[in-house]
Amino acid sequence: MDVQQLRSALGRFTTGITIVTCCDAQGQFVGLTANSFNSLSLTPPLVLWSLRSASPSMAAFEAAPRFAVNVLAEAQVELSRRFASRNAEQRFADGAWALGPHGAPVLAGCVAVFECETLSHQIAGDHRLFIGQVLACTDAPLPPLLFQAGHYRLLGEVL
Repeated sequence: MDVQQLRSALGRFTTGITIVTCCDAQGQFVGLTANSFNSLSLTPPLVLWSLRSASPSMAAFEAAPRFAVNVLAEAQVELSRRFASRNAEQRFADGAWALGPHGAPVLAGCVAVFECETLSHQIAGDHRLFIGQVLACTDAPLPPLLFQAGHYRLLGEVL
């Protein structure tokens, strides 16, 4: 399998953009941009996302009992870029961040926020899958930020 061809083909699938967050052992906010978020089950309410095994944030997410998935709106594209950069310092300097009632950082102005309890995480290839039970969620009628073929996209007209 040609890895570049696989990456190109997978990139044709349009995804939403999220910032997944948790608190580390010292209570510091940890977060990163991810487009690997999916619903898994309605009963019980489960979601999943994946993180590259070599990620510097891995230890914090493995240890965190809770995480939040903040689904970004079009207006939050710069936050997505900030959280996708290798520079972890100052990621939370912009945006209206607060510690959610379930113990993970949540961002105001998102399309949706899912506060989750970590149920499991397991290695799958070069990533670790995280499965969480949704404890609370909110949503807003805002246009979502999308990602496709290596670029941010806008939703466009509803047909």
